[in-house]
Amino acid sequence: MGEYNSNSVKKARLHSVLTTLLEDPILADVPKKPTLADVETLINLELGSAMRVSVLKLDGSSFDVTVMNSATLKDLKVAIEKKINYLEQSKMGHRHISWRYVWGNFCLSYLNNKLLDDSSALQNFGIRNNSQVHFVPYVLTKESQGHSKRRKHRFFHGLNKHS
Repeated sequence: MGEYNSNSVKKARLHSVLTTLLEDPILADVPKKPTLADVETLINLELGSAMRVSVLKLDGSSFDVTVMNSATLKDLKVAIEKKINYLEQSKMGHRHISWRYVWGNFCLSYLNNKLLDDSSALQNFGIRNNSQVHFVPYVLTKESQGHSKRRKHRFFHGLNKHS
């Protein structure tokens, strides 16, 4: 019985210390359930080899993501997807966002320039630490080798056929 109480006391102390650490303002950037990659990126931010980018949503709200200085636009999009998925799940539980739809109808913009080449480094666009990018409406065209403005739902394709 004494061993059980000892373990219980140790767990309570550990929980208390962890709670105190996670409430520390210095660790405010650390997600509640961080992955090793999250921690490494935050360490690199402190060392100067990563940057924090603010993302302004269409509703006027914003959030920050952290990416390596060598990150591409694709890396930034992945960081945004992870962050929004995390925020949505922590607020509303399981909620699915169609990122294919999002990136098919919106793009990111920096200094009024649409960021369209996923393989380009963020630094090529002039994005540095503490820069702010914006979501803007954008639909890929055939000229840019993307999809057309709107695709009809498959449901309607069968309506013209005679039974």
